[in-house]
Amino acid sequence: MTAAIETSTIESRVGHYYQMDGTYLVGREKLREYARAVQDYHPAHWDVAAAAELGYSDLVAPLTFTSTPGMTCNRHMFEHVVVGYDTYMQTEEVFEQHRPIVAGDELHIDVEFTSVRSIAGRDLITVTNTFTDAAGERVHTLHTTVVGVTSEDLDPAIKTAVQNTMMHDVDIFGIGESEYHKTVRPDSEVHIAREGTTRTPGTPSFDNVKVGDELPTRHARLSRGDLVNYAGVAGDANPIHWDEGIANLAGLPDVIAHGMLTMGLGAGFASAWSGDPGAVTRYAVRLSAPAIVSATEGADIEFSGRIKSLDPATRSGVVIVSAKSAGRKIFGLATVNVRFR
Repeated sequence: MTAAIETSTIESRVGHYYQMDGTYLVGREKLREYARAVQDYHPAHWDVAAAAELGYSDLVAPLTFTSTPGMTCNRHMFEHVVVGYDTYMQTEEVFEQHRPIVAGDELHIDVEFTSVRSIAGRDLITVTNTFTDAAGERVHTLHTTVVGVTSEDLDPAIKTAVQNTMMHDVDIFGIGESEYHKTVRPDSEVHIAREGTTRTPGTPSFDNVKVGDELPTRHARLSRGDLVNYAGVAGDANPIHWDEGIANLAGLPDVIAHGMLTMGLGAGFASAWSGDPGAVTRYAVRLSAPAIVSATEGADIEFSGRIKSLDPATRSGVVIVSAKSAGRKIFGLATVNVRFR
């Protein structure tokens, strides 16, 4: 495609819905593999006994883990429904954890095109994934917002370069439009899992935290090897994360870290402080700038945070998480909603 499709056309597709074929079975080794990729070494992701001490039946999924099956399920949406763009740029992600996902969960995953809005001449597209367990309870909701990018913003040489570089069976520019038939979510009652708001979390006591408290600063190092590993684990094969030439054709100064990787690092930073990754009920990140990862020096990302607000009625709080690399803000705004004991 060389230009965005007419606004009226793309707006008419809002509400398009489908469910992935079959179910997604959450495995222990996949959770460990993902936790390693985002450098999250909280014991509840690795050791069954440690997870049991926090009240979990098995290993707990890192908060951003749902982005991995979500990306696979969203492929059809961006190849056949949200078309008219040459590629997409991630800009915002919201994770709603109704209850922590654990190894052994068998999940149904829904995909819905939930909104499109134009800002400064760009289309911002939001796709929502809902994850439902075998008991029919929704355990997680993931909202992904991307900017639709057209050929006017791309070097013409990039398509050929990417096609010659990508692994087989992956086309980040999309297959393009085919005959379109809209399907919408069937009317049904939604049952939200409540464990995320009823289980006693393994966090500090609400009585021992206060507004303005600062989280200990943490540094995460990323190398090109980390980016390649994350690409394989998460299924994000975009070569701007590992090929300098293609990154340059895309207008970038060098290879950049995956936005979702930096979000995963941020989630691990928050759970290391709180003591319980399942205590987070919501994690929202708006990306500001990418982390540049050079071949020789890699990248250092500094995470910091502070408690913004506290709610005595729910014994919960909102934490602001900041991320910087090479003096630039990686997160424009990131908030973590945490339940305390």
